[in-house]
Amino acid sequence: MRDHLYLLAPDFADPAFPGRRFYCWHCALLEGVLAGFPSLAARLEVSRLPWPRPRQALVERVGEAHQSLPLLVLAPDAPDSLATGRHGAVRFIDGKDAILRVLHLRHGFPEAHP
Repeated sequence: MRDHLYLLAPDFADPAFPGRRFYCWHCALLEGVLAGFPSLAARLEVSRLPWPRPRQALVERVGEAHQSLPLLVLAPDAPDSLATGRHGAVRFIDGKDAILRVLHLRHGFPEAHP
């Protein structure tokens, strides 16, 4: 089993802003990192979910309270110390900075330049 990265699919509408199209910049940042290092990205399972909630695939894994994306669900062999959250036995990392850190520590992606 691999770590599973959940991202928002790009180009979505928000009914609160009629006639406008959007992308999640945190997810776009991670998409760029994945595209820049395809051999490392292949180590991850990646799902791109639609914007509207509930995001059922995610709710089933990490619960209704943790639908904000991006989110990285850790494989069972990952150290507990990497997780920023837990839902039952499922450990996960939320937040772009924490995800980037774990991509570096666990999967060998280069670090972002300070």
